Amino acid sequence: MAVFHTHAVAGSLGGILTGFFANPKLNRLFYMVPEWQHYIGLSYGLHSGQVKAGFKQMGVQLLGIVFVVTLNVIMTSLICLLIRLAVPLRLSEEELLNGDDAVHGEEAYALWGDGEKFESSRYTSTYGVEEVPGSRTNRDGPMMGPDEDNDFNVLGHSS
Repeated sequence: MAVFHTHAVAGSLGGILTGFFANPKLNRLFYMVPEWQHYIGLSYGLHSGQVKAGFKQMGVQLLGIVFVVTLNVIMTSLICLLIRLAVPLRLSEEELLNGDDAVHGEEAYALWGDGEKFESSRYTSTYGVEEVPGSRTNRDGPMMGPDEDNDFNVLGHSS
């Protein structure tokens, strides 16, 4: 799932880089405190000789990341425990052995056979056409190989 690298990695990287590149003059706008010079990124701290203030800001950023991760783990666990009271969170062993195509009517993450459709699928097309160009199945005839000619044009209509 794209949740981890989109939110966790990107958010953590943004927090860490903020602690590294924090400009004290810009921080004055956000903090509105008289001692705004103390809110300095590590790179500015190394450059200006205020290394202690730079490491302090980096620590604040890392502490914020740890807080958000901890809060997410606790809240997600509580939500899952509450949902588990109403419905099971895991499929039965029989449903797991059948796989996604039996449960949902389609295969998840099909890395091979792109364009193939399961006859039991409730959804025949993503784009509102009956057949996908280059697909290996044909509802009106037998399976078609990759080298055989297809009767369908780009829009999926027979010619």
